[in-house]
Amino acid sequence: MRGLGLTLPGPAGPVNILADLSFDVAAGEAVAVVGPSGSGKAGLLMVLAGLEQLTRGSVRVAGTDIASLDKDGLARFRRRHIGIVFHDFHLISGMTALENVMVPLELAGRRDAEPLARTTLAAVGLSHRLAHLPPSLSGGEQQRVAIARALAPRPSLLLADEPTGNLDRATPVRR
Repeated sequence: MRGLGLTLPGPAGPVNILADLSFDVAAGEAVAVVGPSGSGKAGLLMVLAGLEQLTRGSVRVAGTDIASLDKDGLARFRRRHIGIVFHDFHLISGMTALENVMVPLELAGRRDAEPLARTTLAAVGLSHRLAHLPPSLSGGEQQRVAIARALAPRPSLLLADEPTGNLDRATPVRR
C-alpha cells in the first residue's frame, strides 16, 4: 500500500477513515492490525479485499494494482488470490457447511471442490458437521466454517476480521 486513503460519506459530511497509510507485507508474513473500535481496521480490510474503493493511493496484491481492475476483473482477482473471513461470517444459510466451503472452489472451477472442502472442514474440527446448515451451528462452528471457506482455495492473501472472536481456546484449527 502506498499513500492509501479512504474517505466515506457521513451524515455530518465526509469522514476520513484512513489517511496516507503505507506499508508492505511480504509473502508468508503475518500481520495483525490492532486498535480501538472505529479506528478503521475493518475499512482497511475492505480496501485490501477490493470490496471498498480507496479514495487515494494504491494497493498492490500479488503484483496487481487492484484499483486498476473493473468490477468483474476485481471479482475474478479476489476469487484467485484473496480469502476473506468476515466478522459476521456471511455464510449462506440455506447451504450446508460443506456446500458453503465448496462455493469458492466451484466458482474457481476446481474439480476437487468436495474432497478439498471436506479436508479443510476436518482441519478446523468440523468433519462431523458437514451436513448442518449455519443456523444449526454454534457461533464458533459458523466461524470455523467461514475460516475453512477462506482457506480452502489456498489464497495468496488471507484477510480476517476478528477471526477468533467466537472461538474457544480448546478448539484446534490446523492448516
